[in-house]
Amino acid sequence: MSNYKRNFLPGGTFFFTVVTHGRRPWLCTERARNSLRMAIQEVRAKRPFTIEAWVLFPDHLHCLWELPEDDHDFSVRWRLIKARVSRDCAETLEETVVGIAAYNVGCVSDSVTHRNASRSRRRESNLWQRRFWEHTIRDERDYAAHCDYIHYNPVKHGLSKSPGDWPYYTFHRFVTQGIYDMGWGTGVDPETAACAGKE
Repeated sequence: MSNYKRNFLPGGTFFFTVVTHGRRPWLCTERARNSLRMAIQEVRAKRPFTIEAWVLFPDHLHCLWELPEDDHDFSVRWRLIKARVSRDCAETLEETVVGIAAYNVGCVSDSVTHRNASRSRRRESNLWQRRFWEHTIRDERDYAAHCDYIHYNPVKHGLSKSPGDWPYYTFHRFVTQGIYDMGWGTGVDPETAACAGKE
């Protein structure tokens, strides 16, 4: 049994990494993006939080959230978001995942299509990794470093040559707000948080 303890800080700002089960690349599909957007809207209506920064990749996402002053429960929010996405599009996404697995390895593993006993008992789908990485933002410098990490991540993963080329994140909002210029992170690696990116 793990002794891991999360840092529940009312009104805190937190960096998260959430990963798909088995690193399967389904998160950037149109169905997944729409479902994730709707799940976040539904959860925020009942349990508010502010999304400060966000990046979405095929097999994981990073984001910064700020919680209300009297609230610290990000775990329930993530559970509800992941459950809503799983209910909404598990069948369609399982078919997509099976197709990707068959293409990549020439056959479909039972682990792609069937839940193990533990996942069945917990009523978990095969879409999400069970846990997520969380880091409590300590100060303005830590906040800026994690924003930079999020917005440079498409280049780090080799998915775009410059941050402005990746479509699924908040970089363009930061440019509009004057935090970055459009050429930020192009040709020069920014200093980012050493603890970020526990993927």
